Amino acid sequence: MTRFKLTAGILALMAVTGCSSVATHKNEKFYQNQEKISEYTQKGMDYYWHGGDLKKAEKEFFKGITLKGKYDVVENYFVEASNLNPSRLDLRFGIASSQILQGKTDEALDTYREIIKIYPDSFEANMLLAGYDYALGNMDEYNEIMNKMKSIYPEKTRNFEQRILRTEDFKKTQFNTYPFEMPGDNQAIVVLGYALGKDGVMQPTLIGRLEQALAMAKKNPNASIIVTGGVPQGGVTEAYLMKNWLVEKGINPNRIYIEDQAKDTVGNALYSVNILKNIGAKNVNLITSASHMRRALAVLQEMALTEGLQLSSLSNLVYLDYPSLQEAYSITPKENLVIYRDMMRAAGFWAYPGIQR
Repeated sequence: MTRFKLTAGILALMAVTGCSSVATHKNEKFYQNQEKISEYTQKGMDYYWHGGDLKKAEKEFFKGITLKGKYDVVENYFVEASNLNPSRLDLRFGIASSQILQGKTDEALDTYREIIKIYPDSFEANMLLAGYDYALGNMDEYNEIMNKMKSIYPEKTRNFEQRILRTEDFKKTQFNTYPFEMPGDNQAIVVLGYALGKDGVMQPTLIGRLEQALAMAKKNPNASIIVTGGVPQGGVTEAYLMKNWLVEKGINPNRIYIEDQAKDTVGNALYSVNILKNIGAKNVNLITSASHMRRALAVLQEMALTEGLQLSSLSNLVYLDYPSLQEAYSITPKENLVIYRDMMRAAGFWAYPGIQR
């Protein structure tokens, strides 16, 4: 009898120990996967910003995959991360954003549809799918999604609908090519940067924008000036060189605010809006290239609304980078898609949730 009890006790102890080992193994596996997911997403975003050696990436990690560009690398890193934890919807959003960047719109829409199958009421997934449907002319699915979401999130969905209508208005923007007197008080001129050469030298496009900024600043001597652009080359940022150029041309440095954190158009808008709020500017003139203006205006307006800034007026002055104004008014399908992509980012829909807006 005693022998039986002893044996049963040992068996019970073995069973408990075995369960504990299984649980420990599962926990270790979970944390290992989390570390790998973090590694893959970080590598993906490093390629997003800086690119890299595609052949090296194929050889060392993506064996058997022919990579077509840096955004293809980003997509595949997020695919690998998602495979480790398919329930992580943020990783699937990252896959879709990478597909959009490559122009793989059909695949991106399918990725959003997969997210919606997992979480049918996801406001973010439904609105992103609807927004791209609208941009691509898929109106049946767009209307279906909007009707469904109005019954679940009526106010938020109507707000999104208003953002689309405003974006359509910005697509009809008439470009100003000569400086003019801005309306009202509390004026600010926002000048968007342009990528520097690798040696930190301003390129002709940026100088063209600055020449327009100089003319506008002289026409409106009470307007503050925000120069925005933060990608450094040769140890300097776009904004730093932009301010120096304007000061050398006679503009009072006290009028100029440097924004040197932004890496893209959405960043330009986000950080500039924060400065506009701090200085109390309500009447804003935006300066960039004609090819960039429609997107920049839509993004700045939506970012202002997202961040709680009500603008009294938002005007434009373009550096004409087309042979003629007539050509500048033509919107390609690619530009249309990018306008909506960045508008939705400005509206609060992160491209890479938790990593990059």
